Amino acid sequence: MSRIYELRLMARVAQLYHEKNLKQAQISKQLHLSQATVSRLLSRAVDEGIVRITINAPRGTYPQLEDQLRDRYRLAEVVVAECYEDRDEAILSAIGSAAAYYFESTVSPDEVIGISCWSSALLRLVDAIHPIKRLKAEKVIQLVGGIGNPAVQSHATQITTRLASLVGADPVLLPAPGVTASSAARLVMLGDGYVRSTMEQFRRLTMAIVGIGTLEPSYMLHNSGNTFAADELSDLKQRGVVGDICMRFFDADGRFVDSPFDERVIGITLPELKSVPHVIGVAGGARKTATIHGALVGGWVDTFITDKFTAERLLSLPFPHRE
Repeated sequence: MSRIYELRLMARVAQLYHEKNLKQAQISKQLHLSQATVSRLLSRAVDEGIVRITINAPRGTYPQLEDQLRDRYRLAEVVVAECYEDRDEAILSAIGSAAAYYFESTVSPDEVIGISCWSSALLRLVDAIHPIKRLKAEKVIQLVGGIGNPAVQSHATQITTRLASLVGADPVLLPAPGVTASSAARLVMLGDGYVRSTMEQFRRLTMAIVGIGTLEPSYMLHNSGNTFAADELSDLKQRGVVGDICMRFFDADGRFVDSPFDERVIGITLPELKSVPHVIGVAGGARKTATIHGALVGGWVDTFITDKFTAERLLSLPFPHRE
């Protein structure tokens, strides 16, 4: 009979805690039990099925999609944003706002933040962030060369400097083009003290925020001049490239694709990115779905922020065999 009385005590403690909203110390005093016993009984009440925890997801949130994406791609965190239209402009607005809130909630004091600069999604993210009071990050570092067509270069600079201002950090720009005309030109640029100093700080990053790009460059990137010619893009496609992160290319299975073009990029490498403790990828849209899939399979980000339409498409794609 002792078990029935034990179960009864579990139920009584659970009733006081969950229904009467008493604190564990109060329950301890009322029932003449130690706080350790109260804590143990509450835990066992869940194990015994006396207490069942039900989470009612608020309208506009997608915990099931997020769980499935976390499990499928082995991600630390996924945020799926509400979006009413499956078109690029609506998706950019939705994921920019979701990513801004996630960033505001997770950024820490003294953080060294890296951000890629030729991404429309990240521009929306920065535009949506509110000034964070009582926070002083250390630095915000540009991850890819930001010099290009003046018509869009201001956006690339703004992403870094505006984010730095919002978190009370020093902005660190990478004063070079993202893509040089030749590998020799890249070596000349790397000889510049400011460029070299910025790139040496990549090893200090504690957080990186990156977009995920298709092989066909976005409007912003194309207009910046920091991209490859049509015949070069065709060559990359023949090598199996489906997309890039920070101008570093990968295939459909997420594997880095080494090519001569890599020697013309000024920015963080994928191995350097992989060593950053917290890498946030922000991307969505029908034309990017297969590219995002490759990036997630490759494990290039640990946190992913997208929209509900892209999330559903990703879950419908076949998954490559993984050891």
